[in-house]
Amino acid sequence: MHLFSLNAPRDLGDPELRHRFAGVGHAVSADLRTWELLPEALTAGPPGGPDDLAIWTGCVVRPSPDAPWHLFYTGATDVRGETAQSTCLATSPDLVTWTRDPANPVLRADPRWYEVLGESWPGENWRDPWVYPDPGGDGWHMLVTARVRTGPDDDRGVVGAAWSPDLRRWTARPPRSAPGAGFGQLEVMQREVVDGRPVLLFSCLHPELSAARAAAVATGGIWAVTAEPGGDPFDVASAELLLDDRFYVRKLVRDRDGGWVLLAFHHRGPDDTFVGAISDPMPVVMTPDGVRLR
Repeated sequence: MHLFSLNAPRDLGDPELRHRFAGVGHAVSADLRTWELLPEALTAGPPGGPDDLAIWTGCVVRPSPDAPWHLFYTGATDVRGETAQSTCLATSPDLVTWTRDPANPVLRADPRWYEVLGESWPGENWRDPWVYPDPGGDGWHMLVTARVRTGPDDDRGVVGAAWSPDLRRWTARPPRSAPGAGFGQLEVMQREVVDGRPVLLFSCLHPELSAARAAAVATGGIWAVTAEPGGDPFDVASAELLLDDRFYVRKLVRDRDGGWVLLAFHHRGPDDTFVGAISDPMPVVMTPDGVRLR
């Protein structure tokens, strides 16, 4: 099994600086516990490109067994001291050697619906693309961390959306969720179907929650929305905390026995210091009340 994760040097001093030095690391494992590191998959691009500062979270998909792998990722570049974000693409025949698409970026935030650089929050919020095939065979959907342009500043986080017929030509669409759900941002989304029920996972720390939601919970972390069979899990206002902020970004995957497990970014240790590691797999089950850790 292959793991792609963000990498940054350990010697930066301040862990928050990692965001400006991130690239895509690569590792393989037979059991999701013991990992062999491979060469980095992708690092910041040449000066003047959309990813010349750093590369942030994305996803890997393959349209067919004989097609190249597609890595959709966030290109970060500095614009007058602020971080501009866009969706970029690299492809690979073997998951090891990656080539940037000459058309990068393949997608930017559309100001008809979404905040762009210079509005509201510092930087831009158009990142963490999650791509999956349309269940009915009509192309490909992309979910993106995004913010709308109106409403209370701490409550504008939405599920940004785009669609493509071929993984190359992308068109932004209106948000899949409504603002006012209690989140300033929904980071690193993932949509899966677990035991027939669609699930949306995303991350948001306590300081990025709306004032009302922050007053109701002690911590942020990893959030989950579970829909009924055949539904769309984008009622973000119903999101429940799945894991507290000891963990953050996560990926729901199947182990070799077919069971669902969660791999998470170990964010905070017992003494509240930064950890920066990948967790062991945590078993996940579907209950009548939604997805839960076993």
